[in-house]
Amino acid sequence: MAKLQVAIDLLNIDDAIALATKVAPYIDIIELGTPLIKSEGLTGIRKMKDAFPDKLVLADFKTADAGELEANMAFGAGADYITVLGATGDSTIAGAVKAAKEHGKGVVVDTIGVKDRVKRAQEAIALGAEFVELHAGLDEQAEDGYSIQVLIDEATRAGVAVSIAGGVNLSSITAVKKSGVTVAVAGAAIYGAKDPANAAKELQELAMA
Repeated sequence: MAKLQVAIDLLNIDDAIALATKVAPYIDIIELGTPLIKSEGLTGIRKMKDAFPDKLVLADFKTADAGELEANMAFGAGADYITVLGATGDSTIAGAVKAAKEHGKGVVVDTIGVKDRVKRAQEAIALGAEFVELHAGLDEQAEDGYSIQVLIDEATRAGVAVSIAGGVNLSSITAVKKSGVTVAVAGAAIYGAKDPANAAKELQELAMA
């Protein structure tokens, strides 16, 4: 059974909380996407955690430097997870992990832009990441020939705790779950749906099947 994470890439925290309110019964992790973090800052994290104290809140910082500092910022604002770029140096990941241990929180390493995602996932787990996001960003997904199957195959080979982000929807969620992921990350499949609550409910049912 995979946990379900909703990636909220809206720009306004009130809109984000309104969406999260609709889907909260069906998801485990609420992600404040990078555009939302840049728009609303630490205040947005605090507001989301205050609204959903029983949910895990992930701040998608995509930290590239000053790992310990930025992790302390996120955790101090109420985040349960922070993302650090896999493309950055080991010391940045290690710094964030140090802060996470002090706060009793977790680091998720995001492999967006990494060429060998499987190798970096294994390295990141060894550095203390809680799980690693095998991630194809919006720009990569828009490229000709993109298929989420690449991430599914990588998850199967990784042998460590990973999530998949990059095209998780009703058509792919079963294959994503079967790959052995810890977390399935759905963004547009939920926030872009006519009925986000129903979309999240259906995704949850398949993730738990």
